[in-house]
Amino acid sequence: MENSPTLFPVVAALLCDSRGRVLVQQRPEGTAMAGLWEFPGGKIEPGESPEIALARELAEELGIAVDPADCVPMTFASAPLGGKHLVLLLFRCVAWQGEPQALHATALQWASVEELYALPMPSADLPLLAIIQQMQGAGPTPAGTVEGTCI
Repeated sequence: MENSPTLFPVVAALLCDSRGRVLVQQRPEGTAMAGLWEFPGGKIEPGESPEIALARELAEELGIAVDPADCVPMTFASAPLGGKHLVLLLFRCVAWQGEPQALHATALQWASVEELYALPMPSADLPLLAIIQQMQGAGPTPAGTVEGTCI
């Protein structure tokens, strides 16, 4: 029988601008995986749904307001992380209020999926790029965010 690592669920947001570029943030020095670029988000606290956790994290990290009902489940990734196993739940945020700011990151960047492939990213984020790219090329995009449209 295999070891059963503790699952570590986290949420992340796919935010796109009017040109279809994706927002990523750079992890600050002094944190795990410092300098890597990632989708904004974070831990799910006890008692929170993933959507509520994501709205809270986006307010804390980017200073934007997101209604949890505007967080649409998109896909997930799974990766070992020390003695735990990370389960990264990616949500497409279809609307938000405010201009994203790097409140808990070194920098923010709007980038095409092709540009994201050139950035150093955590291993759990990398498999999401191909899925996002495939979905972006899959036909018409629904009306989207306050800031733009996305998938």
